[in-house]
Amino acid sequence: MSKKDLSKKYLALLRGINVGGSNIIKMSDLKKCFESLKLTDVVTYIQSGNVVFTSDINDKNKLTGNIEKALSKTFNYTAKVVVISYKDLKKIMDDKPDGFGSKPAEYRYDVIFLIDPLKPKEAIKKVKTKEGVDEAYAGRMALYFSRLIAKAAQSYLPKVVSLPEYKFMTIRNWNTTTKLLSLMEKN
Repeated sequence: MSKKDLSKKYLALLRGINVGGSNIIKMSDLKKCFESLKLTDVVTYIQSGNVVFTSDINDKNKLTGNIEKALSKTFNYTAKVVVISYKDLKKIMDDKPDGFGSKPAEYRYDVIFLIDPLKPKEAIKKVKTKEGVDEAYAGRMALYFSRLIAKAAQSYLPKVVSLPEYKFMTIRNWNTTTKLLSLMEKN
């Protein structure tokens, strides 16, 4: 795929679908919803609401608004979406802390994507870590969270969902994030 084609690639990360029996959406229906917006090359990945697509609209705020409006209307819930360009996802991947993702047998790795107006420097102040278990880092566009597998039950990552700021966050594990970048490059 050429650089020009990649400049039109986007990823939508949906918040709060297919979790705990709430906002159940079939991926085939999700794909149809995106295609109804004249978005092309639509590919969904796993049930947690990851959608790769191509768009001629280069305004992320407009794309986000269009997608949230369509999802809310089609699936009858208040949709919140993080829309990320290929260029920005590549920066997030490249901006990871040294060693992040390199010891998957010892650590679980997650990327915490943020929704405007929440910024990494503000968000990191709210995300607590347990010494000897968790580490969290603020990147330029996202947060990076790792937890020791042997002590995962002691991790503070689950406490993130109780934060008021959580409504401006969505979390994807490192393997999913890596796969999504790969899907953007292939399709």
